[in-house]
Amino acid sequence: QVQLVESGGGLVQAGGSLRLSCAASGRTFSTYVMEWFRQAPGKEREFVAAISWSGGNTYYADSVKGRFTISRDNAKNTVYLQMNSLKPEDTAVYYCAADPGWHTPPTMNDAVYWGQGTQVTVSS
Repeated sequence: QVQLVESGGGLVQAGGSLRLSCAASGRTFSTYVMEWFRQAPGKEREFVAAISWSGGNTYYADSVKGRFTISRDNAKNTVYLQMNSLKPEDTAVYYCAADPGWHTPPTMNDAVYWGQGTQVTVSS
């Protein structure tokens, strides 16, 4: 069992930055690929970024490539999402997820554990 708790969301102006964190419980954090998804109002949840077990590989949705950076610290059981050059269309609830496998891209069905989400709102 892995519990995930996101933090760091908030309100920011377009062009600004936010750093999301996702803290995981348990001793098996390093055995999971970690992913970020987001869900905007009225839309389906979509993939944002993924990072491999040791952090050596990353994968991004085209919509965030070059602006967002995913990283992880296995000693702290934490995954991060640094979001720069934010746009109003980045407004969504952001979820972290734990996935036992590497997928390009991952889907919601691949993740086995989910956090509760953190709201990110980007004003124009």
